[in-house]
Amino acid sequence: MKCAIISVGTELLMGQIVDTNAVFLSRELNTLGYDVLYRYTVGDNDGRLEQILELALNDCDMVLTTGGLGPTEDDMTKETVARFMDDVLVEYLPAKEWLLKAKERRGKTFTDNNFKQILLPSKSTVFPTQVGTAPGFCCEKDGKYVICMPGPPREMTDMFKRRIRPFLESMQDNVIYYRTLRIFGKGESLVETELLDLIDAQTDPTIATYAKMCECSVRVASKRPTLEEAANAVVDMCGKIKEILGDCVYSDEDEDLAEVVGRKLIAAGTTISCAESCTGGMFASRLTDVPGISEVFERGIVTYTERAKMEELGVTRSVLEQETAVSPTVALQMAEGLAAKTGSDICISVTGVAGPSGGTGEHPVGQYFCGCTYKGKTIVKKVETHHHERDFNRYHAVLTMFDMINRLLEGMEIRSGKDIWGNQ
Repeated sequence: MKCAIISVGTELLMGQIVDTNAVFLSRELNTLGYDVLYRYTVGDNDGRLEQILELALNDCDMVLTTGGLGPTEDDMTKETVARFMDDVLVEYLPAKEWLLKAKERRGKTFTDNNFKQILLPSKSTVFPTQVGTAPGFCCEKDGKYVICMPGPPREMTDMFKRRIRPFLESMQDNVIYYRTLRIFGKGESLVETELLDLIDAQTDPTIATYAKMCECSVRVASKRPTLEEAANAVVDMCGKIKEILGDCVYSDEDEDLAEVVGRKLIAAGTTISCAESCTGGMFASRLTDVPGISEVFERGIVTYTERAKMEELGVTRSVLEQETAVSPTVALQMAEGLAAKTGSDICISVTGVAGPSGGTGEHPVGQYFCGCTYKGKTIVKKVETHHHERDFNRYHAVLTMFDMINRLLEGMEIRSGKDIWGNQ
């Protein structure tokens, strides 16, 4: 079934709020096997909303709207949809009873315009709300459907999960199953090139590559009559993709690299500490996003200055003077000094030039060194991103740190950024 999403609200057009509803609905509809062809945003204007409804339903079988179901005068989605679908608004008594009970329960005085929310198209299927006060509904005419939901994301997502998703499941002919492979170490263009034979031959499952900051992903999706058929087809294709791309694929469940690594550290009971310079604590922050990581994360130290590197980690002044703070030896001494201080199973460090300024011919912006001690060995990896964007370089360094740990835990070879030093 072909669908369009219409987000209603002048505040969306003015940029006062971000339209998270459309993203949520696109994702949910695709997992259900519904094809989203268009996403529209329209202000609180009944004439323009009606024009968009007509435009969308020329190509689509179903339109889903969010917003415009509230009590104020500019909330006019119901009126517009009812008129467009040749229906009239009537009091929906269960909603009236619920509203009166809510008024009593909250001990608040509801103004008369609140009862505007109980007026719904007479021939519609009603979706009661358990969050907020505005019910949703679905109108059908000549095989075309318009589903209307409230605009506040908390209300909309709750209504969709409880009421509308089961309604849509009952209408579907096929089901979509998909997996997203996450990749670090190969860019989107290289990934697409390596997968070109599979992409050119694709029918079902479909393969799509996506660029993300410092990494990329491959989405594999199949639409089949049953979930089992779709899942089997996707799993088989994911296996072929992994064979081609190799160990740069770190997840086939659309997980962040930090989540993957954190889960492995917890499962193995492997303790970890980190020492950061150019990333300023970003690695520790990402690691502590992982639930349960307190079982293994011992310590995170930010040693931004040369003095801090010497006092906290034992980096020698002579190395700093001869090689500067951005050097393989400093990264090595940071990791080994951290290991001596903490005794953690894994100690990882990073030092570099994040930019946008501060680079030299020998140490350009985007150059960094990661050091890591594990099982009596110390490895240092050099990377040059050739980027001048500070956020990119810092995030890339964090991903490299997680990638090194992931590879050490799995017994895989550390991929070379430029060169690798250390006691191996």
